[in-house]
Amino acid sequence: MLQLVQNETMKILRRRRFLVVALILLILIPIFTYAQYKAVLTAQERLGTTDWRTLLQQRIVDNQNRLSSSRMPEEWRQWLSVQIKQQQYYLDHDINPDAPGGPAFARSFMDQAVALFLPMTTVVLAVDLVSAEHSEGTIKLLLTRPVRRWKVLTSKYIALLLFASLSVVLSLVLAYLISGVVFGYAGWNMPVLTGFRAAGENLDTSGVFMLPLWKYMFMQYGLGWYVCVVVGTITLMVSVLVRSAAAGMGIMMAALISGSILTQMASTWESAKYLFVVNLGLTDYLSGSLPPIKGMTLPFSLAVLGVWGLAALIVAYAVFTKRDVVS
Repeated sequence: MLQLVQNETMKILRRRRFLVVALILLILIPIFTYAQYKAVLTAQERLGTTDWRTLLQQRIVDNQNRLSSSRMPEEWRQWLSVQIKQQQYYLDHDINPDAPGGPAFARSFMDQAVALFLPMTTVVLAVDLVSAEHSEGTIKLLLTRPVRRWKVLTSKYIALLLFASLSVVLSLVLAYLISGVVFGYAGWNMPVLTGFRAAGENLDTSGVFMLPLWKYMFMQYGLGWYVCVVVGTITLMVSVLVRSAAAGMGIMMAALISGSILTQMASTWESAKYLFVVNLGLTDYLSGSLPPIKGMTLPFSLAVLGVWGLAALIVAYAVFTKRDVVS
């Protein structure tokens, strides 16, 4: 098994999929860093102060003004109401939710990347694990070797898990190192509040507790890793079912993009909460954001993703071990 995993690892490196992921991170993270830096400067210039309390109070006022609009959809109204209450809670407890620093940027990067960007990088790694064997003409040689087929697929899956884990770690390291040049490298022990529970326009703060930022990020990136594992497993199934890497890429990209749209538009379609693409934003539960659909919780989303991942794994093994490679 170790030799099989090593062989699959070399295939991924030879196809330069992980290099593509690293280059994407190296290009986009500096852009995100600059955008956040400009946003901070603009806010400070507009208000003429660097005091975070004044800036946060102004954000509360701005959100309250937006909330007074009669044309605002009910879903956005509820989201803004929760945001205002959270911001006021931070202000009342004298905690800066946007303290500058590399660790704080890495935290905000994961919040934005977990539902779409990181899953897409996992798709890049996994989409041709099996389908590339068809395009390269090596599928018959691969499946006629004196090795059980389930071991071959298991080695591919283990290699995928290794590179998906490396992608998550690499995103943390690069986000911290690159943003730290601008914002500084301190802040790992900055206090962060978590445990908010949002329901409609109400915000339950009875379970709120404080964590140092490094503990919060450990949970946050752990949830991001779980999302990547599930998306990678589903992509592996698609790679087994579809013999074209381009077709598999199109299927997974369409699914991920449609999921980001559904989370914004399908709040009244309760059955959509059973789709894996609607449950990818796991880190929102840590920050206390309003769930996309009423009734969704962190255990529920974890369970839905787990069922989808397990089902995809069963289908992948069933098809791969029984497929006729002669035709």
